[in-house]
Amino acid sequence: MSKRNIHIVPSGNRWAVKPEGSAQPASTHLTQGAAAQAGRRLAQANQSELVIHRPNGQIRDKDSYGNDSCPPKDAKH
Repeated sequence: MSKRNIHIVPSGNRWAVKPEGSAQPASTHLTQGAAAQAGRRLAQANQSELVIHRPNGQIRDKDSYGNDSCPPKDAKH
């Protein structure tokens, strides 16, 4: 897989891990937390960005796992 962003999006009554530009999700999960955990592993393996969405589709959070030449100070972790 190339360095495409990984999105955690609502999918019916489940949550999907969807690589950017892909028609099909990589996996689906019962909870957003489980989907985020799976998406995080995929983003780390591909050195890409994880984008977590709210149930209404709005972006809730982003985490970058790529090589950033000027990384910001992460206050979350």
